[in-house]
Amino acid sequence: MLLSLVVHTYSLRYWFPAAVMIGTAPAYLLSWGAWRLLSTVLPARLYHKVDDHVYTVYQSMVLFFFEHYTGVEIVIYGDIPKKKENVVYLSNHQSTGKSESDWIIADMLAIRQNALGHVRYVLKDGLKWLPLYGWYFSQHGGVYVKRSAKFDEKIMRRKLLSQVEVGTPMYLVIFPEGTRYNPDFKGVISESQAFAAKEGLAVLKHILTPRMKASHVAIQSMKDHLDAVYDVTVAYEGTLTADGQRCTAPSMPEFLCKECPRVHIYFERVDVRDIPPEPGFFRRWLHERFEIKDKLLTTFYESDDPGKKCRFPGEGRKSPLSLRKTLPSLLVLSGLTLPMLLTEPGRKLYYRTWICGTLLGWLWVHISL
Repeated sequence: MLLSLVVHTYSLRYWFPAAVMIGTAPAYLLSWGAWRLLSTVLPARLYHKVDDHVYTVYQSMVLFFFEHYTGVEIVIYGDIPKKKENVVYLSNHQSTGKSESDWIIADMLAIRQNALGHVRYVLKDGLKWLPLYGWYFSQHGGVYVKRSAKFDEKIMRRKLLSQVEVGTPMYLVIFPEGTRYNPDFKGVISESQAFAAKEGLAVLKHILTPRMKASHVAIQSMKDHLDAVYDVTVAYEGTLTADGQRCTAPSMPEFLCKECPRVHIYFERVDVRDIPPEPGFFRRWLHERFEIKDKLLTTFYESDDPGKKCRFPGEGRKSPLSLRKTLPSLLVLSGLTLPMLLTEPGRKLYYRTWICGTLLGWLWVHISL
C-alpha cells in the first residue's frame, strides 16, 4: 500500500506537467491556425514574425516546467552573446528514449538571448508523424531529414533557402551525431569508433562520430544569412554510477521527475567566416570540434581530480531564469484551454482539434514532405 502510494506520487511528478504541456496543444494550434489563415494575404515576413512570438509563448510554458518546476540548476561555461544572431546550433546528443531532453537545452540557451521563437530543428524524418506537432514543426521552419544514404540534401537546401529569402531569423538546432550516445549501446559505440578509425579520424569515447551532411548543407545554404555557429557541449549531472561509470542521460520523464539536479553547458561561438566551405575540409573541421567535446566530457566523467570532475574547464556561472519569462505563458495557455474543457461545445472543439488536426497534419506531411 505504502509502496504503491510512493510509486503513484512519483509518477505524478511527470504526468502533471506532461498533461499540461500536451493538453494545451489544441488551444495553441487553434490560435496559430487562426493567425495562419489571416496571414495568407499578408507578407510572409510578417507571418514569420508573429509565428515566432506565438511559438515563444508555447516554448516558454514548456520551460516553466523544465526549469522552474524541476528546480534544475543551469551552469554555463563561456559567454553567450547578448544580442540575437542567426546561427546554427551544434551539440552532442545523448538523452535517452523517445522523449529527449537535449532539445530542451537549446531552448534554455535561446530564451537567455530572447531568441526562443527563432528556434527551428533538424529532425528525424519519422517525427513528422507526431500528432499535431509533426506538421507544425515543419510550418515553423523545421526540417525533416532521413539518415545516411536516404538523406536528400536538395529538399533540405530548398527548405532553408525558402526561409532565407523572406529573412526568417534562424536558430537552427542540429545534432550531428544523428544517433543518441548511450553508454549501454556498446555496439553502436563500437561501430562509430570503427568507422572513425577506417576514415583516419580520431576515435571518440564519450560521443559518436559526427555526420557532416546536414550541418554542411545548413551552413552553406545560409552562409550569407548566418552570423555564427554555436558549438555547445552538454553534460547532465547525476549520470555517474557509484563506481564512477557513466550511465544514461535523463529522458524527459526522468528530467521532469527532478532526477537531474544540474546541467552543465559549455558554449563556444564560431564565426561563420571561419568555417571551411569545401566538404572535405568541413568534415575535418567538424570532427575536430567533436574531438574537443570528447576531451571535455572525458574530463567531466573521468578526471581523478575532484576539482575537475563533474564540471567543465573554466568558470561556470549559474544562470537562473526569471519566472517572468515563463509563468505568463503558462497562465495564457491555461486560460485558453480551461474554458474549452469546461463547456460541452468547447470539449467537442478540443477533441475535434486533436483528431482532425492530427489527420490533416498527416495528410499534409504525406503530400508535402
